[in-house]
Parts: sequence; C-alpha cells; structure tokens
Amino acid sequence: MITPNNQFFIRTHFPIPRLKAKEWEVRIGGHVNKEITLSYDELRALPAKKVMATLECAGNGRANLAPKVKGLLWEQGAVGNAEWTGVPLSVVLEKAGIKPGAVEIILEGADKGEVSEEPKSPGAIHFARSLPLTKAMQAEVILAYQMNGKDLSSEHGYPVRAIIPGWYGMASVKWLTKITAVNKPFDGYWQTLEYAYWKRTDDQPTLTAVTEVQVKAEIARPALSEVIPAGKTYRVHGAAWCGENEITKVEVSFDEGVTWKPAKLLGKHVKFAWRLWEYNWQVPAGDSQYKLMSRATDSQGNTQPMEHDKDRRTYMVNKIVTVKIEAR
Repeated sequence: MITPNNQFFIRTHFPIPRLKAKEWEVRIGGHVNKEITLSYDELRALPAKKVMATLECAGNGRANLAPKVKGLLWEQGAVGNAEWTGVPLSVVLEKAGIKPGAVEIILEGADKGEVSEEPKSPGAIHFARSLPLTKAMQAEVILAYQMNGKDLSSEHGYPVRAIIPGWYGMASVKWLTKITAVNKPFDGYWQTLEYAYWKRTDDQPTLTAVTEVQVKAEIARPALSEVIPAGKTYRVHGAAWCGENEITKVEVSFDEGVTWKPAKLLGKHVKFAWRLWEYNWQVPAGDSQYKLMSRATDSQGNTQPMEHDKDRRTYMVNKIVTVKIEAR
C-alpha cells in the first residue's frame, strides 16, 4: 500500500528552503578523484531507478514514552511507504571517483538554522548526515526527484533528496546540495548530539548515530478508543516493517500480551517496504473493553520489546503499544 503524498508525514528542523530546479545543483567533492557538479537536468538525464521504501521518523512513537519526554511527540503516524524515483548515489559517486581510504559519505541539505535549545548548535548549521561508503553504494540508495510518480513537493525535499532505505528518515536528507566523501567518521551535530543513542561496549556507553530501522508492527484498525460490534468478526489490520531484514511474523494479543495469535501477512515481501497484515477476530458477545497489541518479528529473530530501552534516549521507539477499544 502506497501512502498518498499529501498524507505522508513531514519533519523539518529549519525553514523549508524554496529552491528552483533550473538553479539547483549538487556538488560532489572531498576524498574523490575529481570534484564535479551536476545540474537538475544533468541528474535527470542519468538512468533512473524506482525504489519502494518505507520511511519512519526516528522519533515516531515518542508520545508513548513515560514520563513525558522532550521532542516532537509523534504517536504512530510518522511513517509512510512510497515509490521513489531517482538516480543511484553510487552512479554519482563513480562519476567523481572515490579515492582509496574513503569511509563515509556526508549528505548536506540546503536547510540551515541555529538550534537554540539544548544541545545548542555552534551558530547556524546545515542539516547533514553521513552514511558508510558500503551503504552509500547500495543499489537502492538514490538521489530522488519523484515521489509516487510526481515531482517532489517543497515539503518533501524538492528538487532532490536522498532516500536511504532501511534507515530512519533523518538519513534521507532533503533539499540535497552537497555530497562529500571523507576518510574518517563524520562527527557533525546531527550525527553525534541529535539522532544518536547510547551504545554500550564492555558496559561503557558512547553516543552512536541512529541508523537502521527497528522491527515494528502497528495496528491501523481498530483505532484507539474505537467501539466495535460485539459478537461478530472484526478485521484487525495494520502494517509491519524493519530495516535491512524481512518481516517474517506478526502476532496480535487481546489480553495484554498473555497470549499471542498469528496474523496473516498480505502480499509479497518487498525489500525496504512495509508489509501489511490482518487478523480476523471473532469478538466475544457482550459489552466489554479490550487492550489489543501487535508485535512483529524479522528474519534475524528480532522482535518488539514490551518496554523501551532507555539507552536509545527518545529514538528507535519500537516497544509494543496497547490499543484500548470497546465492544458492544
């Protein structure tokens, strides 16, 4: 299922830059053999690739954390699935020629501003993120100019944005204007202070960049506080997704996780796209309240936890969520 463009979530940190395609260009430099610049027309003249990919904000589900945390309090709507059209980043990098020793690619957007809340930025900064060279060369990583068959809107990164399938949305830098190959890890603001979590090595925590999407299932219907008919069959349904792996199982619970029942996965697996699922629930007769849950498992055996790992700060929230409903 495709998320319509006008229903796809929007997340920005700075004012949206109003760019014109005829004036836009992207510079590719750094640890390369030849620095190059591509115009919009030159980029679109390159062979195009279509990629189906689910994007999820790294803070999606933050509203479900307790006690209340700082940040944009998304509930569960900061996720969407779209078909993106563009040029593989690998093609552009090969044009510039990556020098031996390059380890990361920095993607920088035209959006710029100063972060006035803690952690404060050192003045005005661009939004920029990096990814390992191995990920950057992945065939599905593209410089996109279309979303669901239409040119990008300003809100979604017009004229060109990156699409990094399998990673949280912050990696898919919008309003892309600069690509830089570097021979050491990037330590920028959005890589180390924000969109970072505590990773423990020998119990020593270090801030590490948020990258791959965690396995997750959400219930679309019934919605929170919905009243459904008692004594009839009700179709519980939703979507599930993860990062580089495949969704292999979705389960639902009607007793707060005491027992779990297997849901039916719909359609075929499409790498990097969400998988729809359903469960036909025979609702017991009589008025009653229920607390529904769903959980997904991927091909590596990763499944959703009941509680949020505090080392993740307010990111990568994939804990199981309760949907309270009523039947009568």
